[in-house]
Order: sequence, then structure tokens, then C-alpha cells
Amino acid sequence: MKDESRPLATSLEALNAEIVSCRRCPRLVAWREKVAAERTRRFRDWTYWGKPVPGFGDPDARVWIVGLAPAAHGANRTGRMFTGDRSGDWLYRALHRAGFANQPKSYSRDDGLRLTDCYISALLRCCPPQNKPLKSELQNCRPFLVAEFELLSRMRVIVSLGQLAYQQMLQILSHKGFTIPRPRPAFAHLQEIHFHQNLTLLASYHPSQQNTFTGKLTEAMFDAVWQRVKKLVS
Repeated sequence: MKDESRPLATSLEALNAEIVSCRRCPRLVAWREKVAAERTRRFRDWTYWGKPVPGFGDPDARVWIVGLAPAAHGANRTGRMFTGDRSGDWLYRALHRAGFANQPKSYSRDDGLRLTDCYISALLRCCPPQNKPLKSELQNCRPFLVAEFELLSRMRVIVSLGQLAYQQMLQILSHKGFTIPRPRPAFAHLQEIHFHQNLTLLASYHPSQQNTFTGKLTEAMFDAVWQRVKKLVS
């Protein structure tokens, strides 16, 4: 990988082409392709994407949403972030209610979903076994996030979905010269950190089934995130 301080490409389109062709992590390549080849019974008629999943959304976005990784039978199947799984169902419903998405559901790359003023990425572009990325895999994928950070030139709010995304984004911001408060604010739902250059990092619980099924994250709590985002970019 190139130095993470420099974008890999001069446009999001070119960057996404680099992401899709990446084979940097042997464990992830083997797993994503195994899942795509074997499929699961309920999606046996699908042709799985089985490649790294690029970012998705409005290239002029002021809001950048960063999740953890594609789901094995979600984005690894459909080829679009948060598309085809229950986490995505929660995310796109909430974005639609807040006016960032033109429809509340997302099934496939050609279902007509369009995002306005937001762009969606993940720490990892390939689905990891047991949904647990290795430190080395996060490091290998980080240049893609840094590149997106540079290319999303109108960005004003970063929404980190989950504790790991929050921690990783703080590391990237520190590397980019942003001053992190001391003591470092702990991860919490709706935690906000304001930086110079009119940039805010806003933390949210991830809309995973582990959180939504247990009530740790409710729709009202998730809606509060996007209402806060709207105020921050207004």
C-alpha cells in the first residue's frame, strides 16, 4: 500500500476501482471468495459480489458515515455498503427519515437508492471471518479511508458507527494533524468531538443485530444521530 497520508487516486471513481481490485489481505480474499462460492441457502440464486466493497453515496457529501466491514451475506453479496442485511435496513430507514436517502430500503446495487449529502464507507472493505478484522487488515485498508477523507472535500461531519470505527477515525484524524482532546473522550452514543476547519466526529452505536435486537440501540436513539447531523451541517 502507498503512504496513508496521500490519496491513492484523484477521484472517488478511480479510488473505488482500486478498492475493488485489492487483494492485499490473503485471509480476507480467501474468506470473501469462499462465502461467495458456497453462498447461503436463502441466497442460493444470487451471484455474489465476492470482492472488496467500494464506498457509496454523494461525492459532494458533507456527511461521511464509516462502519466496520461488509457483511458476509450482505454487502459481500450485493456489492454495496450496508445493502442486503438488517444493519443496512436500519441505516437506510433512518437516513430516509432524515432526508439523506430517497428511499428507506436497499436490496441491490440497482434498486434505485440514491444518497444526498452523505457518503458511506467502512474500516474494512472485505467481510472478515466472525466479523473480526485483524489489526494488520485494518492497517492495510486504512489508506482507502485516508484517500476518501481527502477526496470528500466538503465534509463537515464524520459519523462513526461503533466503537472500533470511532477509535480508528480518531487515529486517522490525529495522523492528519487534527488535535485530539486530552483526555481522549471515550466512545459513547452521540459523543461529539469538534475540530478546527469546521469538522465534527459524531459517534453512534452500530445498527448491528447485537445492538438492535437487545434494545441497546433503538430507532429513536438512531434518529437522534441523524437529527444532530442535520443541525451540524445546517
